[in-house]
Amino acid sequence: MKNTCLENPAMSEKVKKRTLILDIANHLEVSIATVSLVLNGKAKQSRISDAVAQRVLAYVNEVGYKPNHIAKSLRTGKTHVIGLVVEDISNPFFATVAWMIERQAFERGYRIIYCSTDNNPEKARELLTMFHERHVDGYIIVPSEGIEEEVTNILREHTPTVLFDRFLPNLPTNYVIVDGAQGTYQATLHLLAQGFSRVAFVTTDSVQTQMEARLDGYTKALAEQAMAPKVRRLAVTKDTEKVIADIQEFLQANPEIDALIFSTNYLSIYGLEAIARLKMRIPDDVAVISYDDHDLFRLYTPAITVIAQPIESIARNVIDILLDELKHPHAKDTSLPQQILLQTELVVRQSSIRKKAKTTVVRKKTLHS
Repeated sequence: MKNTCLENPAMSEKVKKRTLILDIANHLEVSIATVSLVLNGKAKQSRISDAVAQRVLAYVNEVGYKPNHIAKSLRTGKTHVIGLVVEDISNPFFATVAWMIERQAFERGYRIIYCSTDNNPEKARELLTMFHERHVDGYIIVPSEGIEEEVTNILREHTPTVLFDRFLPNLPTNYVIVDGAQGTYQATLHLLAQGFSRVAFVTTDSVQTQMEARLDGYTKALAEQAMAPKVRRLAVTKDTEKVIADIQEFLQANPEIDALIFSTNYLSIYGLEAIARLKMRIPDDVAVISYDDHDLFRLYTPAITVIAQPIESIARNVIDILLDELKHPHAKDTSLPQQILLQTELVVRQSSIRKKAKTTVVRKKTLHS
């Protein structure tokens, strides 16, 4: 019986073999090395004429040739893939930083694979193992608690690595962080200067570096004014109703509180819900400042004052450090880690401004964290 499969043009198209670099070289009557050098942007330095390079590129475009990245990575030892591990990719802060890193990496020939740890050490370990098995060229990590051993192993293998948002105090790593202590320090002084005298701080139960720094800035500002801190630590879970109820309970138990600083943008959102349920008015009954901005805060009535992080600068510094190490793999063996501390900006909106001026003079100092 005659086989008619290959006589169908559509079927013929499906079974057509993939174009190889050898096919391109044979068709153009040049060497495989010439085609490879042109495709890798090395025509000029290899003294390949512009005419030959243009012929190669035109034919590659005509046949729709796609390089075999697996074969190339085996040949060069590079995958041109970077593993990005963040706490929660749905959080606007991490999502925006990840997008900016991805854009800048892509412009320089690298692709990004990113995952969320949910601040779960076990999940973080599994993700780092997956990236290791995929032979990523470098790591960008927002570290969870308890993954020091895994990061140590990455450093021991001399794989370029940059941490951001927080760092691991006992490990000599590259990192890009923000001066959260200075941010909350300035925010607290701003509230005191507006005449709010019972400023409370709502934070998570995490003791990671970035959270402790934000708490330290708040307590330092109050200590300078001889005022006692009022701190509420919350265990943040997926049960948002419990978190909102905890904030409500805190406010009801401490009616003297006239201002709140929230240590993260998601806590601020929960806090706004709690305040609304208690029918408290902002800022008449309680002023509000959030660490980290969010689109909601600009649109909320009244608009919410925020301690804004320099997202674009974070992304640029992270990718610059990583790509510099990827470009100069041996330089990092003798150089010290690059550790960058960026500044926040207090964006003042209506939620922290007293409608009837009752201002207080406070002593301002520069905080060195």
